[in-house]
Amino acid sequence: MAPRFLLARHGQTEWSLSGKHTGRTDIPLLEEGRRGAKLLGERLHRAPLNRLPGVEIRTSPLARARETCELAGFGDRATPWDTLMEWDYGAYEGMTPDEIRADRPDWLIWRDGVPRGETLAEVAARADEIVEWARSADRDVLVFAHGHILRSIGARWLGLDIDFASRIRLNPTSLSVLGWAYGEPAIETWNDCAHLAA
Repeated sequence: MAPRFLLARHGQTEWSLSGKHTGRTDIPLLEEGRRGAKLLGERLHRAPLNRLPGVEIRTSPLARARETCELAGFGDRATPWDTLMEWDYGAYEGMTPDEIRADRPDWLIWRDGVPRGETLAEVAARADEIVEWARSADRDVLVFAHGHILRSIGARWLGLDIDFASRIRLNPTSLSVLGWAYGEPAIETWNDCAHLAA
């Protein structure tokens, strides 16, 4: 069976709940986010995943991703990796889309980017580096990271431009699986939050 790439988005934070762009600001998980991380861990530990033996695990070093990883029961197996950090939103850090559109009514991050932060090309290059790592060996991998970088990885896994990420939403504490179909990169599961219903 071809290797899989499992993506776990961090749990709910105050800023993700309110829709604020949370790039490099180290916002902690809410209690809801901690509960979700534990439920995600229970899912990853039971059949059919069975604690993912042999899987290589990496996490963003930011607290919300790292704590999600730890609460899910993988902190001792995970390697922090700066490449998994969220988009540097520059001047738009801490702002909601509605606040940004008050000055730029037609603004779309996946087309227009952000001032004084990472460019679309820089985010795509980081996503490409992560995809290359995931495909570099014959083993499954699991990452704990953030909404926009994970959506970017999803687009680049498929070989699509980064703006495709605007079409694949990702909720806090979701689980997604990238894999293969007929020898081509494919999305097996996306934005799966079934474990949160427990």
